[in-house]
Amino acid sequence: RLARRARKRLGGGMRQVGVIASMGMHALTNNVDRMADDHSRAQRIASELKNAGFFLPRDGQVDTNIVFFALPDNSKLMKEELPAKMFEKYGVKIAGGYSKGGRMFRLVTHMDVDDEGVDATIEGITSLCIP
Repeated sequence: RLARRARKRLGGGMRQVGVIASMGMHALTNNVDRMADDHSRAQRIASELKNAGFFLPRDGQVDTNIVFFALPDNSKLMKEELPAKMFEKYGVKIAGGYSKGGRMFRLVTHMDVDDEGVDATIEGITSLCIP
């Protein structure tokens, strides 16, 4: 009974661990070589957004395929509008609501994001937000 209760507190059934582990094993077996592409695409997005005046933590340094950013103070859009506009106009999904006050957005590059997708992401964010 105590074990079941502890499991529930930690987020559900332990069977999920096997699914997550198998995805990790697949990635390590089949995608390690191309992960460098994801990281360089994320670095490119971070660099372009920083140069356009967006706030990036750690002064824009990105070590993985995840980019966090916040809108500049003079943005044309409010933070609540950006995810829907990006998906509607560019087909790009952005997650928002990170950090205290929900100021930060998160972008993740992965095997389904190519250079054209990176271009669309950069163009979309900058054209929608920079006056």
